[in-house]
Amino acid sequence: MTLAVIIVIAAFLSLVCILGLTVSRSLQVSDGSNFAGQIQPIDVEAFRNLLNVSDDEFLRRRLAGPEFRLVRRARLRAIAAYVQQAGRNAAVLIRIGQAGMAADDPRTAEAARQLVNNALLVRRNAAFALLKIYVALTWPHSGPAASRVFEGYEQLSRSAMLLGRLQNPAVPVRVSARP
Repeated sequence: MTLAVIIVIAAFLSLVCILGLTVSRSLQVSDGSNFAGQIQPIDVEAFRNLLNVSDDEFLRRRLAGPEFRLVRRARLRAIAAYVQQAGRNAAVLIRIGQAGMAADDPRTAEAARQLVNNALLVRRNAAFALLKIYVALTWPHSGPAASRVFEGYEQLSRSAMLLGRLQNPAVPVRVSARP
């Protein structure tokens, strides 16, 4: 009996490690000097609509159980794609911010520091949200906590635009797509 419990615990810990590695690798960016060119803007309106709790409740009331689970899983996969892209963009913005912290202008250095802090927060929240989304794919009635990623990404977008205006007013940094 004790051996069975130990094996189950070891299997669970292995699964957590594998999921952690998968999430961290999905949020990595490729090396390159053109960091701004690596940013893929996110359609924040579509992201916001996917996170809308009232839409989920509407679907839950209107669809039969199996249909709801199929639709919910499709929505969760779409949310996961947005969260992964937000995490990748945050990783790029960390590098941009780190380069900007060496600026002579104190306002630019402060904006870069704020950008790095916001990007680190978004990366952390994205990793946790992806884990929760993967769990929710197994149990579609549970709710993912990707709203923190969305809110953090909006703040990150504002920080990136501020740093971009301070460094080079002619070239805007866009991390959000406008519809």
